[in-house]
Amino acid sequence: MFLRSITAKVRHWPAFVSRGLKFAFSDFTREMSRTKRIITWAAILVQGYAIYALITRSFIWPIIWPRPRIVYILGFVLFYSAYTVMNGLLASDLVRKTQLESDQTAARKIQRTLIPQELAPLPSYEIETYYQPFRDVGGDYFDVIDLPESQTLIALADVSGKGMAAALLSANIQALVRSISSTGAEPLMLVKQINQHLCRHTPSGFFATAVFLLLNRDSGELTYVNAGHNAPIIFADGVIKSLEATGMPVGLFPDAEYEVRTALLNPGDSLLLFTDGLTDSIANDDPELQVQEILEAGTDLKKRMWQLRSLMEARLNRDDVTILLVARPPLSFTTGSRRIEGANDSP
Repeated sequence: MFLRSITAKVRHWPAFVSRGLKFAFSDFTREMSRTKRIITWAAILVQGYAIYALITRSFIWPIIWPRPRIVYILGFVLFYSAYTVMNGLLASDLVRKTQLESDQTAARKIQRTLIPQELAPLPSYEIETYYQPFRDVGGDYFDVIDLPESQTLIALADVSGKGMAAALLSANIQALVRSISSTGAEPLMLVKQINQHLCRHTPSGFFATAVFLLLNRDSGELTYVNAGHNAPIIFADGVIKSLEATGMPVGLFPDAEYEVRTALLNPGDSLLLFTDGLTDSIANDDPELQVQEILEAGTDLKKRMWQLRSLMEARLNRDDVTILLVARPPLSFTTGSRRIEGANDSP
């Protein structure tokens, strides 16, 4: 009963505290190779045995053997020899981890350049975005691309997994979207080409959910394909409309079929796109209902973004989070560009 109460309390502690305790009591040699791991633990055991011998003044207590003077000499030699071996192995592993962290820092900086830091103004529209990877680099990707003839492509993808592998695949998707969209491809052609490319050039087990929306800024018409992603939400005059999936995630089957659909974003309507990191971080049996309630509140776009972020709890956050909010205000309303918000920004 006591252990259960302690466990229950730990679950409500801040995420950084629970993670710190987890790593403090974890096996610090777990990332070493098997040979180095065995040698390190053998060195630790030898140090313990040397301390035991120095305390008992014998190597085979209760028998006093050999003479205490020899025990002291051999004990110190054993202890410092094992200590040197252990420190050497741990130092080499620390150097490896430091180099890895340096690579991750460089990867984070590169990925930041792939995520738009400031969006160009959309005439007669407002847009707010939020992006926060769970680790140094993440597998979420989004982009807002201005196209000819008053059209804008909005792309959002969530790669399976986390960390460096997911970041590499999201960078690949970003390059594909930019390259294919420059030729004027529609969302259906875009998702098919990306799916075939990933199936051909990506290891099995990696895939991505994605949604591609082509917005006609003059009419508000949305042409979209949803490849197994969380359904974007349109809020219009108290009515919620979900843009459900029209196909499976990209990267699974090269001959996968996708359906293109249309929707309308009228003046006064708003559109929400998000990755599952948002809903997974909300402590509620129906997180999407809470998200919809914020959309129904009818506040300005920036305030709605902060309300969505306030729903997330750090202790539940185990994934990358990306949120895009697009609103079409009344025709008399003018808009400007919006900056990408990060985790440390304040309203």
